[in-house]
Amino acid sequence: MTHVFDEATAVQKVDARDGHVVRATTHPAYNNMVGPFGGITAATVVRSLMDHPDALGEPLALTINYAAPIADGEWDLDLVVIRTNRTNQHWTFTIDQNEKTVATGTAVFGVRRDTWADTEQSAPTAPPVEDVPAVDFPDFIAWAANYDTRFVVGGLDSASDDSTSTLWLRDEPARPLDYPALTSMTDAFFPRVFLRKGTYLPAGTISLTTYFHATNEELAAQGSDPVLATARGARFGNGHFDQYGQIWGGDVLLATTHQLVYYKDAA
Repeated sequence: MTHVFDEATAVQKVDARDGHVVRATTHPAYNNMVGPFGGITAATVVRSLMDHPDALGEPLALTINYAAPIADGEWDLDLVVIRTNRTNQHWTFTIDQNEKTVATGTAVFGVRRDTWADTEQSAPTAPPVEDVPAVDFPDFIAWAANYDTRFVVGGLDSASDDSTSTLWLRDEPARPLDYPALTSMTDAFFPRVFLRKGTYLPAGTISLTTYFHATNEELAAQGSDPVLATARGARFGNGHFDQYGQIWGGDVLLATTHQLVYYKDAA
């Protein structure tokens, strides 16, 4: 039986004179307040890049800029290789729908080499996942039902002077972690302004960048176990803020992410 995540990120090749164009279709299970969940769109891009016949190595970085909401239905992804070096490869892409560009971005793939390594950051402290209760989100945030979410700190209970959330996170139903799923998880943090204000506000991601630190072997070792995710904002004002996040598998830093988010004050 196909997992809903794989259904939502499936694409088919379409004819194109230039480049490599694939066609995706929005999935109602990953609807958000306006348009589809940005994480599922980014995950579809990563899956399509990995499946490209010219792809080199593994994903290292992705930046996607959401220029406009994607409407329900089909959308086209045009992937272009800019340059391939010995150990890294650079891409640009555009997402078009109804003859208009709704997103743009870049990606870097590469071959991971055995070198000196160290991780300066440490995973947040958290109780065992089974000791933390799962939470539900409102029905209008449909995509959240596809995750088992358990807040250690920073749930949307009341306003807070600290925008930090730390949570256990896993696909629901459980699914082995791979790069597309990891991509989606880096966008699974609700906008930090919700936590600061203690309520839902009109808000959305403008730009999402994800850095993939995990190797294929580390993803395989993680399997379908929950990851520990943490995020916080830096500065809020003038209708925008940024937020930084980390995804951990045990003491292994799997991915980091940075977003630029717009918001409007509640009426």
